[in-house]
Amino acid sequence: METLKHIIEIPLVGMDSEHCAMIIDGGLSKLEGISKHRVDFNNKKAIIEVEFKKPVLNDAIKTIRDLGYDVESTKKTFPITGMTCASCAVSTESILKSQIGIINVAVNFANTSATIEFIPDLISLQEMKEALQSIGYDMIIDEENADDLKDEIHKNLFKELKTKTFWAVALSIPVVVIGMFFMEMPYANIIMMALTTPVLFWFGRIFFINAFKQAMHFKANMDSLVALSTGIAYLFSLFNTFYPEFWHKRGMHAHVYFEAASVVIAFILLGKLLEEKAKSNTSSAIKKLIGLQPKTVVVVHEGGHEMVMPIANVKIGNILLVKPGDKIPVDGEILEGTSFIDESMISGEPVPVEKKLGDKVFAGTVNQKSSFKIKALKVGGETVLAQIIKMVQEAQGSKAPVQKLVDKIAGIFVPIVIIISILSLIAWVIFGGNNGLTQGLLAMVTVLVIACPCALGLATPTAIMVGVGKGAEHGILIKDAESLELAKNVNAIILDKTGTITEGKPEVTDMLILNQSKLKNAKEILLAIESQSEHPLAEAICMKLRNEGVKLIQIKNIESITGRGVKASFNEQIYHVGNKALMDENNIQIETSLQSSANKLQGEAKTVIYFADATQVLIIAAIADKVKQNSANAIAELQKDGIEVYMLTGDNTQTSSAVAKQVGLKHFKAEVLPSQKSDFIKELQHQGKIVAMVGDGINDSQALAQSDVSIAMGKGSDIAIDVAKMTIISSDLMLIPMAMKLSKLTVKTIKQNLFWAFVYNIIGIPIAAGILYPINGFILNPMIAGAAMALSSVSVVSNSLWLKMKSIN
Repeated sequence: METLKHIIEIPLVGMDSEHCAMIIDGGLSKLEGISKHRVDFNNKKAIIEVEFKKPVLNDAIKTIRDLGYDVESTKKTFPITGMTCASCAVSTESILKSQIGIINVAVNFANTSATIEFIPDLISLQEMKEALQSIGYDMIIDEENADDLKDEIHKNLFKELKTKTFWAVALSIPVVVIGMFFMEMPYANIIMMALTTPVLFWFGRIFFINAFKQAMHFKANMDSLVALSTGIAYLFSLFNTFYPEFWHKRGMHAHVYFEAASVVIAFILLGKLLEEKAKSNTSSAIKKLIGLQPKTVVVVHEGGHEMVMPIANVKIGNILLVKPGDKIPVDGEILEGTSFIDESMISGEPVPVEKKLGDKVFAGTVNQKSSFKIKALKVGGETVLAQIIKMVQEAQGSKAPVQKLVDKIAGIFVPIVIIISILSLIAWVIFGGNNGLTQGLLAMVTVLVIACPCALGLATPTAIMVGVGKGAEHGILIKDAESLELAKNVNAIILDKTGTITEGKPEVTDMLILNQSKLKNAKEILLAIESQSEHPLAEAICMKLRNEGVKLIQIKNIESITGRGVKASFNEQIYHVGNKALMDENNIQIETSLQSSANKLQGEAKTVIYFADATQVLIIAAIADKVKQNSANAIAELQKDGIEVYMLTGDNTQTSSAVAKQVGLKHFKAEVLPSQKSDFIKELQHQGKIVAMVGDGINDSQALAQSDVSIAMGKGSDIAIDVAKMTIISSDLMLIPMAMKLSKLTVKTIKQNLFWAFVYNIIGIPIAAGILYPINGFILNPMIAGAAMALSSVSVVSNSLWLKMKSIN
């Protein structure tokens, strides 16, 4: 019989020539399972013929990426519905990974979402949705309204769960009362059966439906355990209700366990209700960020006509009116008016910022004073706020390294529990005497009920969600769970100087004038010359002079002298602006007092600029990049925690030494190239150090990529989201030790959760099986087991929520 072949077309990215196509084709030729292959350069596709599609496709994609090219893929996060435990998350991930066109999947049980990387040419969203529906789950694929739909579905499910729980508890109470105190009353078994039947098969029907769907795909999850345990208890009780003589002939009593079946369902529904309530609180941080987005905006059309429209309809270039108290809807630029803006939720800075004509404003910030008009520059998912929300959502949905082990355990947990329950039954039948079968069935049911994969599944993601959310509330954006987990182990941290330790904004700190009579004219000429330079030091001098009210005059004849400065002429007089070397080369005299002052200023790590006419220096200006207010305290805090702090900078040794002394740094390297920063990090890593790199996220990209934990400093639109694993929005260095503390607290919470989840199952399952019976005659009641199972999940989520209350200051 001929094997069925499949032809798959893989869209490629980064293939710029036929030579690239040959390289990719050569790589594909080495893979087993590909019978035919060719690379179409014109259409940018790799076409392969395979027998077993999925594994070979993934191997092909890995090979293409290893060769330095890529495939045209998309990465998106979708809400998932119908998951009830960690095993559900494993099943969801498994079924999605088996689909052709899906490269990678990360399912988060805690926030009921799946982050999927897929090739749109090979699989559609509808096909993913149908694959999940086949095993009892679903996926919201309406991306535009996904958050609203998810909230609506959650509210409806919570309302439905509340109703089910109420009636399950209400019907279970009389069953328990009859089962414990009135078993001798007429028709007791029939009454209990009548009350238990709707509890199981109406209010608890979802457990049986999902268990059946799982079984059809040879899978099992928590629903399987609940359905098996309560189903066995119900069927055994049903048999004993209608055929009690079967046991009477053998001299045994026909026990019924309707109360166990109904109470287990009631307790599990109650536990789910409490769990959903608690889980919704773990995502409060992201809800706050989403709440910063206004639903409607006021658009100003030509002629001044104003119209209210949904924010989704705003286009780039639209003119919007922002009134006092309004949240700014998009990123834009002020066209008319001035005001003070509260940017605390974006930048972390508590003091409102004055905004005037031409200033940038950001979505989610709040207008406090006056009305103004803005031009929309970034809308929808391109705004800074949208990028922050996306980053936080992806981080909350990412998996910490420890979660990979938990997922493996969760994947085999349910089958192992089912095997243990069967072994318990067999052991009781063999060694339990006359009541061995009855006690065995009871032990089997109790084992199935008490086992809780949910607690294992919730242990890590709930803590990560709270930790990432808490970081966002403090202006610490964490890109993934791995960096949050690893940050606690950092024992060496590299700081860039400019923009990290210092403000990154050169300012004129001193300006000394030789001849006061020439002051006004000299400053006007200096401003005219420097205003035509793009050098950042020139900009600092211009800002200083403009603030003093110096008028700008026109000078046309300006000559740039590389490495020295500039030369210009005005009213037939020659002027020079630059360093001392420029003065010396032109034999320009420097007054002894001015030179003495210049030497002193240079000793303070300030850059000195000289302004002279043809014969003598008229003005010297000292420029410095001020150290941030909290830099010294932050460095001291890190050193107190046992972390070695280094400063690496491309600046000169004299300036670097002064800055290092000012902030209390023992280790620094000056005049360092970007590649040398990366080499230094490698050197520390070879010494066994866990290294964090803090930079601006762009100039330090090589060093950031090499470090174990990369941290970008940025404000507003300067956030380097694509570069670093963490971003400090406000650029306040004090947030670095706070991030380290947050990492320690989060990992501690994860360990606590996992400890109790494992201990609960390790102790609970043997006791449920009856291990204590030979010692003290104790047998665990299935009703108590159901309550314990429900509370185990709630306790794990509650412990994660406790992290919200802890201080990281």
